[in-house]
Amino acid sequence: MQKGQPPVWRAALFGLCPECGASTLFDGPVKFEEKCRVCALDYSRYNVGDGPAAFLTLIIGALLIAIALTLDAVVRPPLWVHIILWVPLTAAAVVYGLRVGKGALLASEHQRQAAEGRKVEDKND
Repeated sequence: MQKGQPPVWRAALFGLCPECGASTLFDGPVKFEEKCRVCALDYSRYNVGDGPAAFLTLIIGALLIAIALTLDAVVRPPLWVHIILWVPLTAAAVVYGLRVGKGALLASEHQRQAAEGRKVEDKND
């Protein structure tokens, strides 16, 4: 990690550019900017994709279901309370989880200078 670069966890949690630390990583809730407005780092060269989406959604879903079932067993609130409580909480947790997951992958790729595999030419030719 070079001077001025935020650690992966900070870049992921706060949407920081992995090169300069400016808050320029995201254009929307989970969409990356094309490049950093401060240092012009090209974010499109990193292939983060939607890999974290299913994994995070399953983890968040399992946690929220466990909490909802516990709440229902202890307090027994009416159904409308569950709907008002869990629908927005689930949506917010999934969106924020995706931001953190995708930000962590991009920052990790940047700091490790990850790139697509290249074929090494045979030196005997």
